Amino acid sequence: MEKGKLRIEDILMMKGKRKITMVTAYDYPTALLADKAGIDIILVGDTCSMVVLGYDSTLPITMDEMIYHCKAVKRGVKHALIVGDMPFMSFNVSKEDTIRNAGRFIKEGGCDAVKLEGGIIIKDTVKAIVDAGIPVMGHVGLAPQTATFLSGYRVKGKEATKAMKIIQDAKSIESSGAFSIVLESLTSEVAKIITHELSIPTIGIGAGPDCDGQVLVLHDLLGLFEKFTPKFVKKYANLSNEILKALETYRDEVQKGIFPDDQHSYHMEKAEFDKLQEMLKKKSYGNR
Repeated sequence: MEKGKLRIEDILMMKGKRKITMVTAYDYPTALLADKAGIDIILVGDTCSMVVLGYDSTLPITMDEMIYHCKAVKRGVKHALIVGDMPFMSFNVSKEDTIRNAGRFIKEGGCDAVKLEGGIIIKDTVKAIVDAGIPVMGHVGLAPQTATFLSGYRVKGKEATKAMKIIQDAKSIESSGAFSIVLESLTSEVAKIITHELSIPTIGIGAGPDCDGQVLVLHDLLGLFEKFTPKFVKKYANLSNEILKALETYRDEVQKGIFPDDQHSYHMEKAEFDKLQEMLKKKSYGNR
């Protein structure tokens, strides 16, 4: 029997019952596969900027580009909850622009919720989006959108005072109405405390085994992104090598005349081919 579409309340009810699975996807075919695999949440992440569009960070991707990829993902999903990642400067300017941009993810992109990075500093922003009727997933710990400006891509929560600040950030996002929260590059000890303290699900990425769920970038877990591999990434396949081999074999077979062979070619019926031969002899193709 086909599974029904997951809702926010379904994700909330998973806390303490079973682990939540989440991956990124940016197009129709990968979203279709993730959905078939029974993944609970598909994040159309701003990591698209790097793993699909080839930028050096998540900063350059625009709202229009994010909406484009959300639309593609939506076409491939029947079961999973779809979350759109609000890109840099889409929620950092004014409350009105923030709500308008969040609304675009729902209305145009077909998402079920939005995600945005930040702690106490964005609590009012989160509340404004939630009050507008748009579900929000929070994101604390390492914040890639501002990491290059602040402390860099480093593990968070190693020192007690800084760990306490992250815990406060997480509680603040929960109190603002978020239905879940991503914990990124965070010590396992702090992630465990946050997971215990919050009534909403925590989803870890480099935050240890005690979170309520886990998320990985699809291109990382499939071995499709080779620029760098964070410590927390487990590669479940090495498709980059497989794809390269396939392309090299294709190149060689075309150059050597091996492909296409008879099996991969279309043919006329013999009678029709004989008729064509007669027409060619009479040059009847030139008569109009």
